[in-house]
Amino acid sequence: MGRGCHGFRLAPLAFVCLWSGGFTAIKFGLSGAGPLGLLAWRYAACVAVLAPLALALRPRLPRGAPLAHLAINALIVQVGYFALMTVSLRLGLSAAAAALIVALQPVLVGLLAPRLVGERVGGRVWLGLVLGLAGAAAVIMSGGTLEARGAWGVLAAAGALATMTAGVLYEKRFGRPHHPVAANLVQYLVGAAATLPLAALVEGLSVAWSAPFALALAYLVLGNSLLSMSLLLAMVRRGEAARVSALFFLVPPVAALIAWALRGEALAPAAWAGMALAAAGVALAARR
Repeated sequence: MGRGCHGFRLAPLAFVCLWSGGFTAIKFGLSGAGPLGLLAWRYAACVAVLAPLALALRPRLPRGAPLAHLAINALIVQVGYFALMTVSLRLGLSAAAAALIVALQPVLVGLLAPRLVGERVGGRVWLGLVLGLAGAAAVIMSGGTLEARGAWGVLAAAGALATMTAGVLYEKRFGRPHHPVAANLVQYLVGAAATLPLAALVEGLSVAWSAPFALALAYLVLGNSLLSMSLLLAMVRRGEAARVSALFFLVPPVAALIAWALRGEALAPAAWAGMALAAAGVALAARR
């Protein structure tokens, strides 16, 4: 038991790193497919990976109310959040701006958690949330990478913010432990069933295959969908929603750090200070 809990301490770091790369991966993925088509291919690939695992491992599949809750949360997060986020990036919103808008999620969770899931958010947690938001904003604005070509992209990102907040609170209220293969298979079957017909009707399912598109799709399937979503849901079930949501403040700084390391995008001194402030805020909010 102790060994498992000790290993789980690495889950927040792994989640932040995997989730932060998703914004850039979506940008690359949109070079070969439309927003709904990219999601449809993503979820179909997830099912293709999980189905053989489910046949080999034969995990216990959820039934009844637990199955319904998994399906509902899949519609909220897999269809609602990811569709709106992908559309916002397609409409010209920069990855940095999208990440900053979604970084408001911990504040919304902190405001709503006491009423909706009976979770008390103390003064120290609120101080951490404020510091985390300030640090995330400092990183993004220091580089001047906030970009929006119209109001629709911002509105789509705001919708993504609302649906991710709803998904975290719904999981905290109704989520139950499941075998990760079974839970993910249900989630992505629902996602594929919802997005495949929509993509075929609105955009078509044709793809302009290229190496960047294939690598982006592989990352979105393995890193963003199967690994990071499993970590997020597990952390929400094991801890307070507001504390776990504070990790989203680290996404904009880490995304900027990844761009600096891989693409040589310069980071101003204020960005490094913002990353330190965001990290301090998350540490304060997550401390028990």
